[in-house]
Amino acid sequence: MKLFLYLIILIGFASCRNDQSNDEQLLEEETPMISFSVKSRFNHNVHAFTEGLLFHKGDLYESTGSPDEFPESESIIGIVDLKTGSINQKVKLDRSRYFGEGIVFLNNRLFQLTYKNQICFVYDAGSFKKIGQYSFSNKEGWGLTTDSTSIIMSDGTNELTYIKPDNFQVLKKVSVSENGYAVPYLNELEYINGYIYANVWTKNEIVKIDPVNGKVIGKLDLTSLKQEALSINSQAQETNGIAYNPVTKSIFVTGKFWPKIYELEIGDHK
Repeated sequence: MKLFLYLIILIGFASCRNDQSNDEQLLEEETPMISFSVKSRFNHNVHAFTEGLLFHKGDLYESTGSPDEFPESESIIGIVDLKTGSINQKVKLDRSRYFGEGIVFLNNRLFQLTYKNQICFVYDAGSFKKIGQYSFSNKEGWGLTTDSTSIIMSDGTNELTYIKPDNFQVLKKVSVSENGYAVPYLNELEYINGYIYANVWTKNEIVKIDPVNGKVIGKLDLTSLKQEALSINSQAQETNGIAYNPVTKSIFVTGKFWPKIYELEIGDHK
């Protein structure tokens, strides 16, 4: 009887050790948070349904969408005036036919995704004259960025599609995951110093992705900025928009209908 009780105690102790080991493993796998501080606040057009944000030759460009439920919205591309928030329009789509999404400059051309038309429009980067268009097989178009060689596209899933800019042919796809779980709803993208940063639709966070294996290696929690945006404009929507300024080495972020664009200095992982 004593031997039986001793065995039970040993089994229970081993079980507790295993549970503790599993808990420690889960803690070790928790994605590091990336600290940030707000360096500056700039005005942003509260009617801009932001889909893309990037710097090109020193100017901040924004692309916007035009959802039916917001008739004042437009699908445009233009240069943001950081003093007033107004957008110096360079491209405008027919909102009855197209919903503008992400943009990227590459090889003296400007690429613009459409949401559900499976079309990418191409413009001359200097004159903004339309010079062509490509079709793509992804069900939807969301965000664009580049590693200076390929175009990288998100489509609302957990996959990033690498595309050849000369003909828009798919080169490869990378599945994004966090601790072994797929990360869906990848939205606006920005390639920064060898890593891909992505907004995640419905969440107030930006994930930092290793493009080699698709693993999320860090996250920025922008909840405080979303709350501030809502306190100024109650119609503010989800976080969307990441632009890296290579001169100041800071990141500019905003959201759909947000009243401000925030310049952030980001730190190392905690």
